[in-house]
Amino acid sequence: MEIMALSMFAASCLMLLTGYPVAFTLSGVSFLFGLLGLFTGHFDFAFLIALPQRIFGVMTNEVLVAVPLFIFMGTMLERSKIAEELLENMGRLFGTMRGGLGISVVIVGALLAASTGIVGATVVTMGLLSLPTMLKRGYNPELAAGTISAAGTLGQIIPPSIVLILLGDVVANAYQKAQVEMGIFAPETVSVGELFAGALIPGLMLVGLYILYQIFWAIFRPESSPAVLDENETVSLGQIIKSLLPPIVLIFAVLGSILVGVATPTEAAAVGAIGTILLAGEQIKKGSKRVRLAALAIFALFVMAQNFDLRTGVDVITFTNMIAIGVSLIFCGVIILGLGTSLQHCWRQGILNEVMQTTTRVTSMVFVILIGAALFSLVFRGLEGDEMVHEFLINLPGGEMAVLASVMLIMFLLGFFLDFIEITFVVVPIVAPVLLVMGFDPVWLGVMMAINLQTSFLTPPFGFALFYLRGVAPDSLKTSQIYRGVIPFVIIQILMLFILVMFPEISTWLPDKLFNKY
Repeated sequence: MEIMALSMFAASCLMLLTGYPVAFTLSGVSFLFGLLGLFTGHFDFAFLIALPQRIFGVMTNEVLVAVPLFIFMGTMLERSKIAEELLENMGRLFGTMRGGLGISVVIVGALLAASTGIVGATVVTMGLLSLPTMLKRGYNPELAAGTISAAGTLGQIIPPSIVLILLGDVVANAYQKAQVEMGIFAPETVSVGELFAGALIPGLMLVGLYILYQIFWAIFRPESSPAVLDENETVSLGQIIKSLLPPIVLIFAVLGSILVGVATPTEAAAVGAIGTILLAGEQIKKGSKRVRLAALAIFALFVMAQNFDLRTGVDVITFTNMIAIGVSLIFCGVIILGLGTSLQHCWRQGILNEVMQTTTRVTSMVFVILIGAALFSLVFRGLEGDEMVHEFLINLPGGEMAVLASVMLIMFLLGFFLDFIEITFVVVPIVAPVLLVMGFDPVWLGVMMAINLQTSFLTPPFGFALFYLRGVAPDSLKTSQIYRGVIPFVIIQILMLFILVMFPEISTWLPDKLFNKY
């Protein structure tokens, strides 16, 4: 059975390397090895009977509803040119200092990451706008390419992150399984909100390390990191505030509501999607009264919800609460009217159709992969592959840290050939229960895995950020220069992993304060 489990894993990796779609590879290989196991008597058909229940669990998982909403947010911000305006103004703000454009790219990457968590749109936008300017003004090509690629991947670790949402579901299941194995039959769980809180400080530290790297170049190799603007080309404070305020408000609305416990990740994503639609409408048609009134109504509705009981299903509704409910309904009407106006603007500009198509395509890909991964997991377990991995890891010399180092190294090496979704759904469910049984904190482990998976976007030959940048980069920028440019940033990400190993409280302090879990 062990040979069959290993063969199935190896066959899946080989098929993925040949370019076959992930979902069909996982499903097809798993089904074939399941049939082979049935014929040889090494596989129990009862494992396949559990597949419909697994699929139903995926489709009814409320947390995963946040995935299409965040994809929608990122696509809408990119298509409506909000991200473009932000990048242009930040570039003018820092463009008069050496290394300033690189710093602005990192900051904008962090802001877009905290707004949407989408890598592709960020890399493409910054590649189209900043890369030509950086190359024209004498920036080192490797530094320019590496900075844009790395800044775009910040969406993988800075909440709200799709990686953290998917990891949250996988780690939560693994944590419950680990507790049952330890004899705890009333297991605790770990939420996506806790992972968001745990990843926030490490994500900001990573931004700081990227900026320090830009400063290092500006000091020690100033000719390779020049100022790109003259002193008289500075941007006004009003322009900066105008471009910064919308994404910052969106960040506080989405991320803040999750961290303070006001909303679940799915609810916050829905609020973010509404906010993004209103921002897009304002961007297309400046000064729209309906759109601005809708934005104010959202804020007013939030204040009303904090001060009054707006529930209509209670036995007794006081006169004060009844008035508050009526006023809230008026606010809802204003919001709906503003949303309709914004959607109309987006439709006329051809933006809405593009956004919906992209959101549908990416979301479908994620959920089909989820179903394929569910089948892979069932067959792998039926072939006793999970027990084999467990025995291998616990028998490694060097104790718990050696096991952790081995898992992290395997995930890092797989990132050269597989993307983060494949590793999340195929590898993490196998190794995470073993690590959690050893006593590693689930939030800390989830953050460590998220940073490790972030490297998969930068490591050649299949790093997605490299492909995104290559697609919009001029022919003068060689692919080898892009590859060399990302190496220092991969090293910085690995350094961040070592920092978290030495100081795990960096990722556990904030969840402790917000959720009182530890």
